[in-house]
Amino acid sequence: MSRIQEKNRSLILEAALGEFSKKGFSGATVERIAAEAGMSKSNLLYYFSSKESIYNATLAHILEIWLAPLKTLDPLGDPADELAAYIRQKIELSADFPEASRLFANEVMQGAPQILPVLETDLKRLVLEKSQVIKDWIEAGKMQAVDPVHLIFTIWATTQHYADFSVQIRALTGTDLSDPDFHRSTVAAVTSLILNGVGLKWPREGDPGA
Repeated sequence: MSRIQEKNRSLILEAALGEFSKKGFSGATVERIAAEAGMSKSNLLYYFSSKESIYNATLAHILEIWLAPLKTLDPLGDPADELAAYIRQKIELSADFPEASRLFANEVMQGAPQILPVLETDLKRLVLEKSQVIKDWIEAGKMQAVDPVHLIFTIWATTQHYADFSVQIRALTGTDLSDPDFHRSTVAAVTSLILNGVGLKWPREGDPGA
């Protein structure tokens, strides 16, 4: 695609994310997505042939962003450093892309009608690959024994809570991840809870929150 085509496609996906996260697939309309993207419906349909194709592309884009941090988990790295970096990146994604997290959660809660094949193939392979990394750390005596899949699930659930339940968080605390102080305290608290729970010392001297 040309630079203009790539820009227009990005505008459509950004507009679609907002529309689908607020209205769901059934309530969203191509007309509103096109208007939000600043183009005509016919122009939008040049890039995507239907609402379903826009939705699928939006979900694929979310997965690409959301899974990128997990892919960086380095088997040669220190477990505390690697897991802390992963947790921090996941919280940053919850702060920067809350609508993406909510849309993905809604899709899965409805039975993942559009992305189940991806969950059962690409995502499953990635989780198995990174679970083996965690197993290797455990077998090397670098951290306490824990089911790696459940550890990954716990990190997902804890970090994405701050996006999926941001309204509740604001109601209870008066703030959210857009507040730098709350963001820092969230990273420190969640990292400490998870890493200390698997026998990894955190925070370390000199680390934020130490």
